[in-house]
Amino acid sequence: MFAIIHQHSPNAMQSGAHGYDKWVIDFPKKVKGKVDPLTGTSSGFDMLRELNLTFDSKESAIAYAKSKGIAFRLIEKPDHKPVGRSYGDNFAFDRKFPWTH
Repeated sequence: MFAIIHQHSPNAMQSGAHGYDKWVIDFPKKVKGKVDPLTGTSSGFDMLRELNLTFDSKESAIAYAKSKGIAFRLIEKPDHKPVGRSYGDNFAFDRKFPWTH
């Protein structure tokens, strides 16, 4: 059994960051599901692909994987530092990029 420990990526359609600080253990998909020709739905025989475990910290996720004997790969994402801007900066005279429309 092999697992990936990572943090979810923020949704591009939303500006909030709630819940993206959690660490998740995911199990990669081993076998592609068989597609039912009548309904178009796919079936799965591997139930680990449906399982993901959420942890508050990276250390607790690693400790859980080690205690259960699960081989894992850790994927860390770079820290996101939001840039604070005001609405008036969009119309500033000394803008770095010119107004295009």
